[in-house]
Amino acid sequence: MSSNSGLLRGMLWSIIWGCLPAITAFGQTASENAPRIAPVPPDPPELATGQIQFDDTPASREAALQLLARTRSQFALRSNGQAYDLKVSFTVDSLGKTNYDGAWQMEDLFAPKLGHRWTATAASGYTVTGIATAGKIYGDGASSAVPLRLLEARGVLFDPLQSPAYADRGSIRTSTATFRGATVTCLLLSRSRNTAHPASGRDWEEAEECIDPQSGLLQVHSEVPGRYAVYDYTDAPQLAGHILPRSVTIMEAGRIVSKVRVESLDGLSAPDPDLFVPSDQMKAKGEAVTMTSATKVTRVHGQGPFTSAMTLRVVCVFGMVTPTGHLVEAHALQPSDPNSQAAVEDAMKIDFSPLTPAGAPPRQHFAFVIEKFIAQK
Repeated sequence: MSSNSGLLRGMLWSIIWGCLPAITAFGQTASENAPRIAPVPPDPPELATGQIQFDDTPASREAALQLLARTRSQFALRSNGQAYDLKVSFTVDSLGKTNYDGAWQMEDLFAPKLGHRWTATAASGYTVTGIATAGKIYGDGASSAVPLRLLEARGVLFDPLQSPAYADRGSIRTSTATFRGATVTCLLLSRSRNTAHPASGRDWEEAEECIDPQSGLLQVHSEVPGRYAVYDYTDAPQLAGHILPRSVTIMEAGRIVSKVRVESLDGLSAPDPDLFVPSDQMKAKGEAVTMTSATKVTRVHGQGPFTSAMTLRVVCVFGMVTPTGHLVEAHALQPSDPNSQAAVEDAMKIDFSPLTPAGAPPRQHFAFVIEKFIAQK
């Protein structure tokens, strides 16, 4: 469990690739007969739109990984052993695509010798309390699964970035862009060093992390095209050398679906030990559901032979995998694409249960399913 995971074990970025069956699989290739892949559509938060530099030398890769590590360290609030009380509010407006739209309140308490406690309440009726202490995790909530938007809010504040060790396994590309009048460096990270990428613009398989190289602060975070977390550090809260954003705006398909605001971040000199003691009801329920690493899967639809007269249209589906291996709260991030409904229906048919080891405690994780559909020109 990472120092920042708390109740969210392994959160959030060692992505599992290709571990589930695809319908028809073929790698991106420079072959003359390969289908053309439709480019990532324009989106205001999509910053990597120009020429991209491939970081294929040890020096360039190391520079990119150091920037990633520097940025990731800002979110590691627990790494300095400072007790704190973090209060957060957020508002969800998914148009009913995910559960519990409306206002939320969340509090996160940490004391190094006592443990970790977090609570969340939605105006629409959901409540949860979690406690991690003495190496065990307890929970008491309104349902057995934690809603997607709650875990999303925690994810963008506590651990949005993959580790440098994981990023070093795949390809790394960089691009320079302008964001809010300042220069940012965008890291484009993908699963393989052998994948062919477009000469300009982002690839559908790449995560994009746009960072202010001067401050090391994350500006825009995007696991897949169509979904972006935009960070604002105006009057930013600080604790023991760590800087959190004052707010994070999460956008999908060009519209705001969640606005997260850090209301306060205070150090604690004398935290109340009773707050970190699980109730008898929590103990009776056993170990709580935990959040583990996100999954990214690519599936290709269509029958060969494939030719350059064909185009691959892409739809990314985002959802939450339950402890039983089912994808819930799934929705397309390119809803205007004619294949969006088919993409969601196919993604929801995937059995994700093989990702959970036998005998493991209950767990949830985000899933990004990249659905590619063959079309004639």
